[in-house]
Amino acid sequence: MTENRDKDVVADCLEELKSHLGEAASEAAPTLDGIFTIEVQPSAIIESLNFLRDHLEGDFDMLTDLTAVDWMNYPETGERFEVVYLLCSTKSNHRVRVKCRLGETGPRVASATAVFKGAEWLEREVWDLFGIRFDGHPDLRRIMLWEDFEGHPLRKDFPTRGYNPVERTPET
Repeated sequence: MTENRDKDVVADCLEELKSHLGEAASEAAPTLDGIFTIEVQPSAIIESLNFLRDHLEGDFDMLTDLTAVDWMNYPETGERFEVVYLLCSTKSNHRVRVKCRLGETGPRVASATAVFKGAEWLEREVWDLFGIRFDGHPDLRRIMLWEDFEGHPLRKDFPTRGYNPVERTPET
């Protein structure tokens, strides 16, 4: 019974978010893992995160993960990239997933660092590995690969054997 009440609280919170955003949000529904998921337009991502963090019932005050998916081989989605935000309420242990889809050419979305300070390194990782830009990020630079590295290795069009590395020879 408590589990159903918990689902009702999360569902109600997301329904309020959907009505707040209007057409910028899709239907919120639980996925196979039981976490409610809502998809929002990239232009509404900061407003959505702020709403979920500050909403009294939901109180999703912790960003537990931020990642991306490259849907290159699935053209029916319409957009190539998807940025995924996983939020948790430390008070009630409710969880919610917020997604936004981005196009193939110059994918970019607003940085969530103003809402969740912990997004800083997560966004750098997504930039480094997928090439998705986060507008307004205070220090968007590579975090896992070296600065001269060409490409973004988690993109599906990245060569499976990588690019030939630059050969460095000792000066004679």
